[in-house]
Amino acid sequence: MTMLSRRGFLQDTALFAAAAAVFADEPVWSEEVRSVKKVGANDRIHVACIGFHGQGRTHLRNFSALPDSIVTTICDVDSNLADAGIRLIESRQKTAPKYVQDLRRIMDDKSIDAVSIATPNHWHALAAIWAIQAGKDVYVEKPVSHNVSEGRRIVDFARRHGRIVQTGTQSRSNEGMRQAIDFLHAGKLGPIHLARGICYKRRGSIGPKTTTPVPKGVDYNLWLGPAPYKPITRRRFHYDWHWFWDYGNGDLGNQGIHEMDKARWGLNRHTLCNAVFSAGGRFGYKDAGETANTQICFFDYGDYQLVFEVRGLQKKCRDPFHKVMKPGNWIGNIWYGTEGYMVSNSYSSAAAFTPKGELIQKFNGGGNHYANFLKAVRSRKHTDLHADIEDGHLSSALCHLGNISYRLGRLVPFTSKLDLPGKEPAESFSRMVDHLRENGVAIEKTPVRLGPRLAFDPTRERFVDNAEADKLLTRDYRKGFVLPAKA
Repeated sequence: MTMLSRRGFLQDTALFAAAAAVFADEPVWSEEVRSVKKVGANDRIHVACIGFHGQGRTHLRNFSALPDSIVTTICDVDSNLADAGIRLIESRQKTAPKYVQDLRRIMDDKSIDAVSIATPNHWHALAAIWAIQAGKDVYVEKPVSHNVSEGRRIVDFARRHGRIVQTGTQSRSNEGMRQAIDFLHAGKLGPIHLARGICYKRRGSIGPKTTTPVPKGVDYNLWLGPAPYKPITRRRFHYDWHWFWDYGNGDLGNQGIHEMDKARWGLNRHTLCNAVFSAGGRFGYKDAGETANTQICFFDYGDYQLVFEVRGLQKKCRDPFHKVMKPGNWIGNIWYGTEGYMVSNSYSSAAAFTPKGELIQKFNGGGNHYANFLKAVRSRKHTDLHADIEDGHLSSALCHLGNISYRLGRLVPFTSKLDLPGKEPAESFSRMVDHLRENGVAIEKTPVRLGPRLAFDPTRERFVDNAEADKLLTRDYRKGFVLPAKA
């Protein structure tokens, strides 16, 4: 067997002609087999949904539509959302839920069996652990944590207390992706040594740094929770928190976590990496945002490699990923084997090819991630989950590790001689430069943040002899919202 030439086939754009599936922002749902026993014989599972401004609306729609569950309580710190949330649920299950503004009232309510969490990222871990401590099962959105330490703590609490905790990476329940990953794991393309995660999604400027008053109806103390008390410095209160380190993780930990999870899943790696490197910046505009809008990350697993690319500017780049796509978004994965490669650019489909680009097999099909969660709630087996919290932790933590390298980086000229850790990072960096030029970024006058290559111990989940990097594995928690240290 001969190793497939990664650079050669990346340059041959014809190989990707058959892989131009349309990416769907929302997963494809289909009915799944009804769940089995438990939770009071034939009783429906009582669900409380925390956070329903964005992705949380999907939680409301799905848990209120499934025959095994009923949404009894909805919660959001923004009371302006209450009426619309109540009407949505009532229109679907004919029974109006109760609205509460403080999620702690949900933890106190013994009638609630399960909690879904779609808050900003900095609340995911604390809300999940509080729910576990209160004896409830949890469906928590991606990324499951704001930092590496939080994810491991959720896993520990879930196991100690015997709770079912599902991660919101819906691809894991879609039959097309499950069949595609089984195909890779069966060795049909030979050993898979490289996985590439791709998040090319337009992200415009969020506007200049400003001081914005707290919106009326929002409990800002509760919104901040574990994060430090600071004024609002962005124009749009909701969603744009993603681009601030105190609350979000950039697009790497926003849209990117879906593709990170699939990349690691395809590699069949069940630990964190041995080393990480990242580079990038916030290019093309100056605004209030702090996180990168353009970034590459390299995760070294020894014999296995994972490369991740984030691009947020308007125009496409002249590379093979976009030769078969319309200008704008492409979000997906490529896995490289000795006997071929596989491409996916949706949550529910993929296609495998020979080294010459001849189609081997297509995979397609949806699923119901929420129904899978309810099935495991009844069986009391976390192994029934398609996206158990430990998988959520590992994939989320890879995003955090990439951001740690980036945040510890130094600004250097693009034109300087850069010491990049290997061929794959160098190739990705070169294409990132092409992308920036395509978008009118003056490379000669613009510095790039070049992160250090950080050695990591996947057993201890700590960096190797690097106290500065270890500090970013956790955070300082505000009084009243301190994450419990041990289960």
